[in-house]
Formats: sequence, structure tokens, C-alpha cells
Amino acid sequence: MATLLKLSVGELRDRFLDLYGFATRTRNKDYLRKRLAWRIQELAEGGLSEAARARIDELVPPGTPIVLPGARRKQVGEGAQLLAKVRRGELKPRDPRLPPAGTVLEREHAGAVHRVTVGQDDFVWNGQRYASLSQVARAISGTPWNGFTFFRLSHADTPRRREVA
Repeated sequence: MATLLKLSVGELRDRFLDLYGFATRTRNKDYLRKRLAWRIQELAEGGLSEAARARIDELVPPGTPIVLPGARRKQVGEGAQLLAKVRRGELKPRDPRLPPAGTVLEREHAGAVHRVTVGQDDFVWNGQRYASLSQVARAISGTPWNGFTFFRLSHADTPRRREVA
């Protein structure tokens, strides 16, 4: 552990790659030291107990992307499996500003209420699938819009949403 204090940022990043098996983008020395110290301790003494991992699975809602430090080999919960697929390039990362899949967004425009169902990878409006909210906003309004602005997703208190059971 004392060796970590003497390493440069580049050396810490190399050590991170060795211990975790993937590169990091951060150049924050303190953060890298903490992550590396955690991983070294985990490898030496073991990670979380099976009981702790089971409790995490109970508490974390399905679909939540979570990976505990050093959990690359043993993923935790359904969310961690999704995150692993993102890292392997099998899935593109989901924008955190989006509400959960199944949420219905309502927006009044030109005197009509439009309902858009948020999917895991797309959006459904009037039976048509769209890859982005901006495409839906353009289809509704006929002009280019930022989808988050059109559906008022920039402020947590303004959008009208309802969860679909």
C-alpha cells in the first residue's frame, strides 16, 4: 500500500489496468490510490461476503446499473449484467436523464395530448418506434426539437409522467 503513494498518475493507471482488467479514464491520484488499495485488499482478503451480495441484490431494483469495486469477475444483480454488456459493447449506455422503461411521457402540443412510452432502447408514439426523443418531438411538432426540452425532462418537477404497471 505504501508503494501506491510513490507512483505517478501514469503508473497508477497502469496498475489499475493490471488489477481491474480494464482501463480507467480518471487521472485523479487520490481516487486511483483508493480504488487500487480496495482491489489489493479484496484480492488479499476476499471481497464482500455472499450474505452481503445477496442483501445488495434484494435492495437494488432490477435494471439498476451497479458494479461494486472489483466486481468485474462476479457481477451483482441484473443491473450489473447490463453494465457488463455496455462495457463489452453489446449495449449502448442508457442516458441517465431518461425515466425508467415503461414510463409514459405526456406532452400537450397544438391542442392534443401526446403520449410516448419509454422503452429500454427506443420510444413508442402512435404505434411507431423511434430511436430518440428528438425524433418523436420532430414527428409531433414538425420542427427540430431537443427531445429532453420538448418533453420537459430537464427539470424534475415539470414533466408529467405515469408509471405503467
